Amino acid sequence: MSSNSFGSKDTIESGGESYEIFRLDALQEKFDVARLPYSIKVLLENVLRLEDGVSVSAADVEAIASWDAKAEPSVEIPFQPARVLMQDFTGVPAVVDLAAMRDAMADIGGEVSKINPLVDVDLVIDHSVQVDAFGNGMAFEINAEKEFERNLERYEFLKWGQGSFDNFRAVPPATGIVHQVNLEYLASVVLTEGSDGA
Repeated sequence: MSSNSFGSKDTIESGGESYEIFRLDALQEKFDVARLPYSIKVLLENVLRLEDGVSVSAADVEAIASWDAKAEPSVEIPFQPARVLMQDFTGVPAVVDLAAMRDAMADIGGEVSKINPLVDVDLVIDHSVQVDAFGNGMAFEINAEKEFERNLERYEFLKWGQGSFDNFRAVPPATGIVHQVNLEYLASVVLTEGSDGA
């Protein structure tokens, strides 16, 4: 729940539904946020929406709203993404870490089902392709089959992870490259959540 220190909370109507938003233009007079690059505006909206006085403070909002491209960075940005996109090269170690944390939780008699990613994670398997066949109509199928043979244990592990962890999806190999799959199938233009955070 946002502290709304800057009076930016507003409501918009769309498709018969009401949505709570945090307007950047509420900071315009004091900070001239219109001059900010879009990437900084994304960070600003994030901290403005999540400002709670504990993990995100009004000072954090002011630091980003006052951003100066020529200044040396002097503060940490408490950015909290709503979703994480990973490819298998970095995603597999993350799932291994989660599995290890579950093992440690089991060792101390804790509830292993509490160990999950805190935000939605999409892992796209696209970095293990080797080219064995090319220049013919069967090349894709041959390469995909060999990829599954070579990486079966890893793919079974990721399938287990998808079935075991909340907020975790794994996109199988031979589907496409991570950025293409993200844009065509996974990404949302706008993410919404209920007032309870769900």
